[in-house]
Amino acid sequence: MSGGDAGGRLVRPFTLTGGRTRPSRADFTLITTVTAVDPQPERTARPQPEHLRILRLCAEPVAVAEIAARLDLPVSVVVVMLSDLLDAGRITARAPRPVSRTTPDLDLLQKVRDGLDRL
Repeated sequence: MSGGDAGGRLVRPFTLTGGRTRPSRADFTLITTVTAVDPQPERTARPQPEHLRILRLCAEPVAVAEIAARLDLPVSVVVVMLSDLLDAGRITARAPRPVSRTTPDLDLLQKVRDGLDRL
């Protein structure tokens, strides 16, 4: 769908965020891992279609950069939507593990490389 809806019309990124350009929080980096909460909270507003797409992608832990790449949306737009989902209790966000300066985390480096390949 890449920026469009099922009818093929272009959906401008700012419409996905209600015109907001800044997230409600600063928890997210490109390699922050996001996971959908299971089961989803019942007492929250019905999510928009784009939020549902994010929740499906986050069934397993996934990095913010990968979500943006899979949705074909700017990272800034995805972060605003992720902030909404985090505020609603629909996802969890985990900061990247600190990497030791003496021993590189090869698993983390491979995940970054894989994510960059997908872009």
